[in-house]
Amino acid sequence: MTTVEIPSKSTRIKPKRNWLDTLSAIWAWIFLLILLIIFSATGKGFFSVTNLQNVLANMSILTIIAIGQTFVIISGGIDLSTGFVMGMVSVVSALAMTSMPAESPLWLIVLVGAVVGIIAALIAGLVNGLLIARLNVPPFIATLGMFGIARGVGFLLSGGMPVPVIIPGLGRIGNGYLFYYHPDAGWTFLSPPEGLERAQLREMVGVMPFVLIAMVVLLVVAHLLLSRSKFGLHTYAIGGNKEAASRAGIPVMRRLTSIYMISALFAAFAGIVYNVRFTNGAANAGEAMLLDSIAAVVIGGASLFGGAGTVVGTLIGALIIAVLTNGLVILAINPFWQFIAVGIVIILAVLIDQAREQIVRR
Repeated sequence: MTTVEIPSKSTRIKPKRNWLDTLSAIWAWIFLLILLIIFSATGKGFFSVTNLQNVLANMSILTIIAIGQTFVIISGGIDLSTGFVMGMVSVVSALAMTSMPAESPLWLIVLVGAVVGIIAALIAGLVNGLLIARLNVPPFIATLGMFGIARGVGFLLSGGMPVPVIIPGLGRIGNGYLFYYHPDAGWTFLSPPEGLERAQLREMVGVMPFVLIAMVVLLVVAHLLLSRSKFGLHTYAIGGNKEAASRAGIPVMRRLTSIYMISALFAAFAGIVYNVRFTNGAANAGEAMLLDSIAAVVIGGASLFGGAGTVVGTLIGALIIAVLTNGLVILAINPFWQFIAVGIVIILAVLIDQAREQIVRR
C-alpha cells in the first residue's frame, strides 16, 4: 500500500510568519538568557565551573524523563505515569543489583539491574499503549491508572523505604567525571589523580559528569529518531491529525503503542541513572519529576494540541527549571518560590501556544 506523508502542524502551509510565530520560537531562549544574566549578576559563584556542572548534572535525570514525555506530547497525548515508573524501575533495579553475588564484576551488576528495570518499564509502557491505542482509553485516564499501579508496585517491593545498593564503585559511576584537573597533578582521565591528600582534593575540579554524558547521548538518539526517521514523521503526523494519519496508511495503533513504550523506556533510563548516582532505589524517586517533565516539554515549545515540539526545546525547558532552582538557592531565596516561578512560566508558554494556534486556524 502506498503511503502518503501527512505534514505535522509544524510543517503545514501557514500564513505569512508574524511576530507571535517568532516569539513562540525564541521566547524560551530569551527567558533562559535573562535568567543567566540575573543570577550571574546577583548570585555569587553562579557562573563558576563547579556550579554550572552541578546545574547540568542535577537536570540530567529530569531531562531524560522529559525526553520520553516529548514523544507522547507531540503525538497529542500525555503520560502521567512516568514519575512512578521511574521510581518503580529504581527499586526493581536496586533489588536486582543487590541480589547479585558479591564477587560479580561491577559492569555485570549494573547491566543486570538495568535490563531488569527496563523490562519492568516496557511492560508498563506496553499496557499504557494498548489501553490508549487499542481500547481508546483517554491517555489521561490510562496513564493515571498506571501511575497508581507503578506507585503501588514500587512501594510494595521496597516496603516503603529506600533500597540501599552498597556496591563498591557504583557511586563513582554516578558521581564521576570524564576528566579531573588538579593544579599540582594536572589532568587525569576517568579517575582522580593518585596520591592526593584529603585537603588537596578540595582543589580538584571534575569536568564532564558521567550523568551529563549519558543525558547527551540519549538526547542525540531521541533527536535523530524524531527528526530523521519515518517513526518521527509518523509521530508528528499522529499528533497533527490522527484520523488523517490513519487514512494515509500510517499504522497509528502500532505507533502509539511504541510511543508510550518509548516514554516508559526513558523513565527507566532515568531510574537507572538515579540508582548509580544516589546508590539506592526509591519508589518516590521520580514523584517530583512528573510535573516538571511535562513543564519542561511545554516550556520548550511543544504544543499541547499535538504535532509540534523538539527534544532540543525540551532540553531548554529543563535547563530553565534547573537554573531557576539553582539560582534561588544561591540567592538564599525560599526554594518554594520555584514552584510559583515555574507555574508562571508554564502558563505563559501555554498562552503563547494557544494564541499561535488560533492564528494558524484562521
